Amino acid sequence: MKGLRDKVAVVTGGGGGIGAAICRRFAEEDTVVAVLDLDGEAADRVAGEIHAAGGKAKAYPVDLTVQEQVQATVAALEQDLGPIDVLVNNAGWDRAAPFLETDKALWDKIVAVNLYGPLYMHHAVLSRMAARGKGRVVNISSDAARVGSSGESVYAFCKGGLVAFSKTIARELARQKINVNVVCPGPTDTALFRDFAGEGERGEKLRAALIKAIPFGRLGEPEDVAGIVVFLASDEAAFITGQVISVSGGLTMAG
Repeated sequence: MKGLRDKVAVVTGGGGGIGAAICRRFAEEDTVVAVLDLDGEAADRVAGEIHAAGGKAKAYPVDLTVQEQVQATVAALEQDLGPIDVLVNNAGWDRAAPFLETDKALWDKIVAVNLYGPLYMHHAVLSRMAARGKGRVVNISSDAARVGSSGESVYAFCKGGLVAFSKTIARELARQKINVNVVCPGPTDTALFRDFAGEGERGEKLRAALIKAIPFGRLGEPEDVAGIVVFLASDEAAFITGQVISVSGGLTMAG
């Protein structure tokens, strides 16, 4: 795709699942990838895979729920790799439960990872992009934000907030030529989904029901999401901003 060679892309939650697939896909376009993850060993593995394939990447362990760590990491990676051209806010966490069976301790953790983490990343990176008058942001939300998802009430609350925030920032920073778009994966076969679905008979029933409901007849794979993210970061999408796109095999069809 046009305009990605030698650009610097930052991917949060890059150590596994969708994030790792996004990192590898950027590397295929000769983009320099900063792999951010709470799990430093997982980030190192992904960066190592990219290096082994002839690409460029560097791992950065960071707790996105701590603003000071985010600020320090962003400053360090720009010192190491150069100005950030692309930010992908992908990191997320959830624990499935009916809302009335949850408590504030769980809410606080879900909100810290899924809402405050992206807020801290936006604040640290967008100030730099705005000063340079260019940049791309792709936020990974969820179809839970568009249509709801039983057992994911607070997660959906956060992801819906990320959609609204993204549209607002897209308006605020359009004059600085910063594109901000959102990708909403549907049910995708990742560790997060497996944790949500649970083990044993219950998990298998949920998986089977989702596969039956998805018009394409299967769960998504991390690689299904990576292509649209890289497209939105490329020059091919230079006139696209403030948009929300589902990657769900047809489970969600929203205009």
